[in-house]
Amino acid sequence: MEFDMDPQRRNLLGMVALGLATGPLAMSSATAQPAASSSTAHAEASAGRGAHTAFAPLKTVRAGSLDVGYAEAGPADGPVVLLLHGWPYDIHAYVDVAPRLAAAGYRVLVPYLRGYGTTRFISGKTARNGQQAAFAVDAMDFLDALKVETAILGGFDWGARTVNIMAALWPQRFKGMVSVSGYLIGSQEQNRKPLPPKAELQWWYQYYFATARGEVGYRQYTRDFARQIWTQASPKWAFDDATFDRSAAALDNPDHVAIAIDNYRWRLGLALGEARYNDIEARLATFPSIHVPTITMEGDANGAPHPEPAAYAKKFTGKYQFRLITGGIGHNLPQEAPQPFAQAIIDVAQL
Repeated sequence: MEFDMDPQRRNLLGMVALGLATGPLAMSSATAQPAASSSTAHAEASAGRGAHTAFAPLKTVRAGSLDVGYAEAGPADGPVVLLLHGWPYDIHAYVDVAPRLAAAGYRVLVPYLRGYGTTRFISGKTARNGQQAAFAVDAMDFLDALKVETAILGGFDWGARTVNIMAALWPQRFKGMVSVSGYLIGSQEQNRKPLPPKAELQWWYQYYFATARGEVGYRQYTRDFARQIWTQASPKWAFDDATFDRSAAALDNPDHVAIAIDNYRWRLGLALGEARYNDIEARLATFPSIHVPTITMEGDANGAPHPEPAAYAKKFTGKYQFRLITGGIGHNLPQEAPQPFAQAIIDVAQL
């Protein structure tokens, strides 16, 4: 999704990166990781990666303005885990996580976001809106449609931002949250503030998408663009063509380009969003704290712009841990390091 940043650039972004985005460090109740050789760390982090290539046949449920396509695994009466993907990824980010959680007795739900895979808008008249509040309302509608009262949340990229919003605004519904790259709630006002040039460079694709040329280019070269982002965001992940193609198929959704373009234009204040989300966005613009028990995670080779853990640790006012996953793990942490991510889901409710 985004570029690599050296420590100087990360410090440059600071808290500003929280609004724009999606060494071992312990925050709050976290414990430092012991040193390990690079080969050992890589083997441990990537254990089980690629062991699964598909989910059971997908399901569909009508939820809010969408017919949501989703994968489900595990016992129907197990504690629910909701896992949300990001851009330009899809539900296969969790293809090795879900079986682990199912085996541990969890009911795992992995929906396609609006504009991805088998998820479709019910009406052709509904705005193809990509603002952050829309995804959060979609996810709440999805849980309500399945009559899920409480759940554990997990996400990365757009999915991390969405679970952050859900945990901040409806904490009574959630037992815990695992968020890759920490606190990612943003606001249009925050995003109007310019960054120094080196930091702005990281957001090239947002400015590209702000142009008519960028929209046409993304529509024409969607898969090429996605592969470029995958490679830059996870520079040490040697994913094969089959792995990429399984996820890239989700980008063939007829609304995908419109949603992706609107998402990034909204962040820059170039798309207004919908009035029905104004109250939610106003609350999010205050950058609310999150009291739900939380584990935040980061890969040691995340090539996407992301805030330093110290920049967001105080936003988590409940029980909290930070975990750095070493071994060349990039932006798509659940797919690159399924075992540590699944373990964090299991652990977070026990904090």
